[in-house]
Amino acid sequence: MSQMPFYVSPEQLMKDRADYARKGISRGRSVVVVGYDGGIAFVAENHSRALHKVSEIYDRIGFAAVGKYNEFENLRVAGVRYADLRGYSYDRSDVTARGLANAYAQTLGTVFTQESKPYEVEIVVAEVGADADADADQIYRLTYDGSVADEHGFVAMGGAAEGISTGLAEGWSPGMSLAEVLQLAVPLLGRDATGEGADRTLTDAQLEVAVLDRHRPRRTFRRVSGSLLRALLNTDDPTSAVPSADEPVPGHHDELTGEGTATTNPQTQREHEQPATDTDPQGS
Repeated sequence: MSQMPFYVSPEQLMKDRADYARKGISRGRSVVVVGYDGGIAFVAENHSRALHKVSEIYDRIGFAAVGKYNEFENLRVAGVRYADLRGYSYDRSDVTARGLANAYAQTLGTVFTQESKPYEVEIVVAEVGADADADADQIYRLTYDGSVADEHGFVAMGGAAEGISTGLAEGWSPGMSLAEVLQLAVPLLGRDATGEGADRTLTDAQLEVAVLDRHRPRRTFRRVSGSLLRALLNTDDPTSAVPSADEPVPGHHDELTGEGTATTNPQTQREHEQPATDTDPQGS
């Protein structure tokens, strides 16, 4: 006697896949992407120093994700390859966050409908504009099924995204400094989403912070850590904590990231003070 084939309606199949993906994403620690007066900031709760949730894609484009690390890392690598190939084949200005978001949307949509399981990821692709006009910055949020949303000002992802978004909507305004947006976002990341437990105080060791600094000439992505991050989180006057926009030189102290050491050799110091050219190597 032959068995009847097992049948699931397309509506039920898509619903089950969506529920599965959302459940996986909700277990991830949240990430906030928010604009400030000097660019776009990425703030994530991340206890690992090696497995990054926030990364550089191209000159003015950054990437942030929550969910399964191996899946969003595959997407990040694919995005870097896409950007490098397009920039090499055409022009560096032809690499845009919108084009990258469309490519990611196609990949996520195909996986969601055709593969045995969907990606348990949610990602943001952000591009910083050349001026401080908020409309010049682009922030795109992509969900597990390939849906794309054009966000303005800020976006939150992860298990506590709804509560964090509400807090950002109440406290964020255009033109805030980097210190101000960090002091707004970090307590929201530590807030208890269930309302049943106590809020947590996140330290710099539990955070992954990076910025797309619009003042840099080409590669705008910079990580913020160490003493500078602690100063930005703890300053009594957030408006006074403005990071330096100078271009980091290999072996030279970078005031924003805290990397490198101060130069003591006068001759080396004079070399560092020379204006950078397009042929100079740019630090990341």
